[in-house]
Amino acid sequence: MRNKITETAVPASSKIAEDVPGAYFYDCFQTPFPHTDLSAMQIYMDTFAKTPDWVNAMMGIRNRVVVLFGLKNVGGMKALNKSKPAEAYQVGDKAGIFSLVYKSDEEVILCDSDKHLDVKVSVSKQTRDGQPFIALSTVVHVHNNLGRAYMLFVGPAHKIIAPAVLARA
Repeated sequence: MRNKITETAVPASSKIAEDVPGAYFYDCFQTPFPHTDLSAMQIYMDTFAKTPDWVNAMMGIRNRVVVLFGLKNVGGMKALNKSKPAEAYQVGDKAGIFSLVYKSDEEVILCDSDKHLDVKVSVSKQTRDGQPFIALSTVVHVHNNLGRAYMLFVGPAHKIIAPAVLARA
């Protein structure tokens, strides 16, 4: 059975909500998630480790194209150190293609920066009307026209990719 994924506002109670003002792009998808005993970092690791193969294939294409414009190859979404436990990650550590910039039991924020934009991704545990769910939020701040042009392609694709990744939670 597939998880029910819905697009929603970035949770006001999440730390990443502070990054939304002035953002060029942001979105948030949520899904019911009864495993309240897991930390946000563990949920991030478990979810991104199961990224669909087609998403990793798209990341491969993205990486080959963007290097032509002087941007970095970030690797694949599944590129996590499976031998490192979630509780061992500290702010500043690399966790897959992102660097950890905020960590609590309820939320993790990871980021990647390049000359064209800064992207932050949050996995947060939330509760509404007594029902637990997780929210996957993304916030992008662009630096220049290259970032705006990049987001013309990535923005619409992200609306397909993020729910597909979250469905694996």
